[in-house]
Amino acid sequence: MRRLENKIALVTGAGAGLGAQIARRFRQEGAQLIINDLREEPAQKLAAEVGGKAITADVADSAAVRSMFEEVAAEYGRLDVLVNNAGFAFSGDEDEAERFNQIPFKQMAEAQAGGPIETHFDLTVEMSDEDWRRMIAVHLDGTFFCSREALKIMNTQNSGCILNMGSIMGTTGGVGSHYCAAKAGILGFTRSLAREVVSRGLRVNALAPGYIDTDLTAPLSGVRALLEAQTPMGRFGDTDDIAWAAVYLASEEAKFVTGQVLSPNGGFVMSQ
Repeated sequence: MRRLENKIALVTGAGAGLGAQIARRFRQEGAQLIINDLREEPAQKLAAEVGGKAITADVADSAAVRSMFEEVAAEYGRLDVLVNNAGFAFSGDEDEAERFNQIPFKQMAEAQAGGPIETHFDLTVEMSDEDWRRMIAVHLDGTFFCSREALKIMNTQNSGCILNMGSIMGTTGGVGSHYCAAKAGILGFTRSLAREVVSRGLRVNALAPGYIDTDLTAPLSGVRALLEAQTPMGRFGDTDDIAWAAVYLASEEAKFVTGQVLSPNGGFVMSQ
């Protein structure tokens, strides 16, 4: 259908996972892509695949973000779609992943045995300032920094669309207070910004995915069966479940949609 024909779109954190698939589907629908990632090699590889431009930048660095958007403005002269996708869930600490995979089963066994729960996550009480700040910086600061710079371009056009990547963890809550806080903040930011910029003809919406089969959820392999059992559709989603939702929100099909959260989650929220 070429629903994004001739649109200039920037996707952050697009080197892999959801961002990469969103970029692929955007290209399929006719968009011209700017691929951002913190890592140069994946960004360059995907840019070559979709015939786009790669810009390496840390979205948590306001100066780097400003430079990226200045480059976009200079080269393209406009920006039609921004997808604030950059983010992460796990720090890479093996102990952290082990907790997520083992503690739920230990707690279930203790509960079934009729005794008190003696195994606890204790993630927040042990969380360092650095871990908290990095999570908030990449997700929430990054969404703000990129949106602010995008508006400097879109405001002159009186047109444009911003899509922010939330999560069901920002709506239902879950273990990982820094991640949930960041994602909930993104959803609040989305609603506020949508109301602010609607007078300029801009739309701002968010996606709140459920559990999707990507590298981000790979550390949850030990608890995956439990999460699938809690999902009425009985499985993790795939990246296209989110990519096509992003295409819809970025297209003229969603011209009357702003300040909304679209949550492809396989029915997971029904069990919460």
